[in-house]
Amino acid sequence: MKFSVNIVLTFILGLLSYTLQAQDMNKLPLVKIIATGGTIANTAQGRLSVDEVLSQLPEIREIAQIEIHDYIRVGSSEITVQNWIDIARIITKELNDNPDITGIVVTHGSNTSEETGYFLNLVLDTDKPVVLTAAQRQRTMRSEDSSRNFIDAVRVAAHPDAGGRGVMLAVNETIHTVRDVTKTLSYRVETWNSGDLGAIGLTDTDMIRFYHRPEYRHTTNSELGLGSITRAEQLPRVDIFYAYADAGPELVQAAVDAGAKGLVIAGFPTGGTPPIVTERLRKLENEGIAIVMGHRGGRGRIQTNREFISADNLSPQKARILLMMALANKVPLDRIEEVFSTY
Repeated sequence: MKFSVNIVLTFILGLLSYTLQAQDMNKLPLVKIIATGGTIANTAQGRLSVDEVLSQLPEIREIAQIEIHDYIRVGSSEITVQNWIDIARIITKELNDNPDITGIVVTHGSNTSEETGYFLNLVLDTDKPVVLTAAQRQRTMRSEDSSRNFIDAVRVAAHPDAGGRGVMLAVNETIHTVRDVTKTLSYRVETWNSGDLGAIGLTDTDMIRFYHRPEYRHTTNSELGLGSITRAEQLPRVDIFYAYADAGPELVQAAVDAGAKGLVIAGFPTGGTPPIVTERLRKLENEGIAIVMGHRGGRGRIQTNREFISADNLSPQKARILLMMALANKVPLDRIEEVFSTY
């Protein structure tokens, strides 16, 4: 009889312990992971599912409750504008369907993570943290960075002070706004850099530490949403022209002939192109083509009140996205420079 009582007590205590653990788990913030592939999930044998990645990182389950949307598994060079639209709509639906979600993590390839992030920064209408993360080294390589970046992204998305900062990128133990960050190196893990403006926080092992918030418009303050847009072909075509010594006007004309409604110029560092190209740009602008002048140098901004619309300090690839969304939202040409100064 005593033996039976001990068994029953052991069972009850075990059940109580399990229940308390489950209750503690339910107190953890809920983070939704939208997976798109990239090196962060890559091995020599191919890309892993998010479940497989998480099975190798059990500590993540101590940070947050995790839900997964395995959208696609591709490299970042394969990401398309249609993928941007799909990811934005997936995030919006997930947040609408489950208001208990604390934050979103998007796993992504490194080469175009800044572009996907900046698009989301313009079109999402949420103050909940949306955090992209990526990696430079496959999971099976020595000194791989994918595990730390994945864990840190979940930590940032679950952090109570992460909201309202727009879409962020958590990589290499730093937190960046997607507007400012650029991948600058081919393979080294310190590739992500926010140039003149710097990172907004750090993901040290003891704590997540934020230092400032972006001043420009994004997410809940953006007027450049998708609206009824569901397909990439509904967005106007915008192309990028790279200025170089003795360049001719043929490429800018070819872009317009192919259907471009706007052109972003990666001009000389002070903003400009060879005179023969400038002449053609003037002609195209008079024909109603939006011409935005950026530069190829990577630091600093293009001054305003000059011949063409200033891209401010946006990289050409991000200026393309902003111009695309401004044109899609019917912003008049004489107001586009204002858009570039506020987004």
